[in-house]
Amino acid sequence: MSRLARLRRWIGEHLVLGLGILVLIYTFVPIAVVALMSFNDSSKSRNLYKFQKFTWDNWLHPWEPNGMKESVILSIEIALLATLVATILGTLAAFALVRHRFKGRSAANLIIFLPMASPEIVMGSSLLALFVSSGFGGQLGFWTIFIAHVMFCLSFVIVTVKARLGGLDDNLEQAAMDLYATESQTFWRVTFPLVLPGIVAAALLSFSLSFDDFIITNLNAGQELTFPMFVWGASQRGVPMQVNVVGTAMFLIAIAIVLGNELVRRRQEKALAAG
Repeated sequence: MSRLARLRRWIGEHLVLGLGILVLIYTFVPIAVVALMSFNDSSKSRNLYKFQKFTWDNWLHPWEPNGMKESVILSIEIALLATLVATILGTLAAFALVRHRFKGRSAANLIIFLPMASPEIVMGSSLLALFVSSGFGGQLGFWTIFIAHVMFCLSFVIVTVKARLGGLDDNLEQAAMDLYATESQTFWRVTFPLVLPGIVAAALLSFSLSFDDFIITNLNAGQELTFPMFVWGASQRGVPMQVNVVGTAMFLIAIAIVLGNELVRRRQEKALAAG
């Protein structure tokens, strides 16, 4: 075999892997820049995103910019509450759509994708019109943001949990029933543990979408100031480096949750194999 043929064969075998690595690099380079800039001392330079000097001050004093602490706490509160409600409702809806046959099921599956496919400016302005027409126009704030976030997170939760349910092996549940397990026991001891990784993934996705949403939140926030809105306002005069600290911390927390969930899953698989 000639060198050219061997080269073509090697490229063909490793092309997908190489493209995957390039995509990962492209994805993580901005995150690496944010992490690097969280240690940047830009107090003596107007160029905030030029690395000047290494410092721990940004991490030791993350709440130094006025108003940032309150905006982060508000975003976390809304994201946690919206994630909880959207995950519960979305999981129930996913089970209904996958496990039951009813009139309008196909239409419901189509409607679920509309919030995901619609531009955020359309959804945000539509929700604002809904709140104003419902009498909430003068009361825009925490609860209108919460309702808006639940509405657009719900579709992502349903789609994620549906994908997990669609990949389950029905024989496992049938085997549990054959061993005289009740429907309740089968659900909590077989079905729910198998679906749990999908539910956790949907919750993490919902939290991320809620925490960093700007367009829909900006239209329905009233006088409230969430973290993305704070960053947008601060960008007019210079983004403080502590913003990078918050971004890096949230990324590390998400990684820790994902790794923890994966470790728990592997331990459960080993326990089942040993049993």
